Amino acid sequence: MPAHHSHAPRLHHIGRWMPSTNAAHHEWLGGVIDHVDKRKAHPLHPAIEDFKQLIESNTRVFILVSSMFEELPRNRTYSTDPTGTPQIRDYHHLLHVLNYLITTAPTWSDMSHRVGLVGLPINAVLDWSMGTPSGYAAYLDPDINAALKKILDAWGAFLSSPASAECINPGPHGWLGPTAKPDLCAVANEPTASSLSFEDLYVCDPAAPHHGYTSWDDFFTRLYRPGIRPVADPHNEAVIANACESTPYKIAHRVKSRDRFWIKSQPYSLQDMLAHDPLAHSHFTHATVYQAFLSALSYHRWHAPVSGTIHKAYTVPGTYYAEPLFEGIADPDSQVAPAAHRIDLAGQVTAQEYNSATATRAIIFIDSHNPAIGMVGFIAVGMCEVSTCDITVRAGQQVHKGDELGMFHFGGSTHCLVFREGIKLEGLPVPGEVTHNVPVKSKLGTVNG
Repeated sequence: MPAHHSHAPRLHHIGRWMPSTNAAHHEWLGGVIDHVDKRKAHPLHPAIEDFKQLIESNTRVFILVSSMFEELPRNRTYSTDPTGTPQIRDYHHLLHVLNYLITTAPTWSDMSHRVGLVGLPINAVLDWSMGTPSGYAAYLDPDINAALKKILDAWGAFLSSPASAECINPGPHGWLGPTAKPDLCAVANEPTASSLSFEDLYVCDPAAPHHGYTSWDDFFTRLYRPGIRPVADPHNEAVIANACESTPYKIAHRVKSRDRFWIKSQPYSLQDMLAHDPLAHSHFTHATVYQAFLSALSYHRWHAPVSGTIHKAYTVPGTYYAEPLFEGIADPDSQVAPAAHRIDLAGQVTAQEYNSATATRAIIFIDSHNPAIGMVGFIAVGMCEVSTCDITVRAGQQVHKGDELGMFHFGGSTHCLVFREGIKLEGLPVPGEVTHNVPVKSKLGTVNG
């Protein structure tokens, strides 16, 4: 499975969200920290100030946040400082780096592809701390998550503002530049041999500033032009459409109602994934789960895989930076001596099954018009700072296959389709064999029966 390949080469493969190597991570993070350290100290944003007050007024939080930096190994893997000091030195330093990041939009870092896109900049800053024992506890802590939500909401407000559109330009670090724009087109043209331009593919106005996009979020939630992504067999209720522009990640059959999803094999746990909704028990015992991940360069809206009635649609608050222990230096299942443990740079991105049960997510149940399909569950999982799941349908609404269900803001993440036990699914793309994005609304599989 693509979720369990060796660490370093897979980072760009799992959605291209994070730097490609430890060296690239250091290069990008070191540049951010150097910029923050050299500039005049700015007053903390109110959301950052609230986090500071939480740390300093809550003993439990103070212990966890302080300890997660102290637990980082003092070696060059985690630092470019010859003395072994971590690049983020303590929570005071972290707060000032976050204070800077929430006033910036992700840019294309074209350093001979050593870095490429850092689509999750806050995740990249927190990455090492996430892999420590105290970090594991901290990022599951409800008070810390509430404070992080305020910070992410503040960043989201900036990314929805006109100021954030400045990075949508044709310069070398711009999203319409000589490297980023061709990469965006290459991803959108897969797996066909077509060579449509960005302007052919997406709704935009090339004559307007920033191609007509009013903010970073407006750019990231961009629409395909009509006809670019047709609905597969729109009148054939046996054909399931792909809900998101995404690469197959995992297929699991006869999934248990409850399982130990935090262990290395990451089995799905339906009750936890579906937020203990009664439908998890009544419709999805021993269900089939299909999961796929969205690329940082892709289209980020969700579409109905089947025609039917929206039975329920709601968001579930969750964690933002929690990753399982096996991704860090406290791996309880490792056969390697603790001193040799390493923090997985892509821990959040490669623990997608774990995230499906813990992260902020949108859950939509669709009662299919096809009785052979019945109830279908759709789960949009917002990982890291990509935590805003925006549902655009409501309970009782009739949807046709391919209709929009909602979108991720500020990027993309991963999603699951949940099918009831006994459904005969054929032709689903095989994870590991299909390594490109399956176009949204194209044929995902067929129900036989």
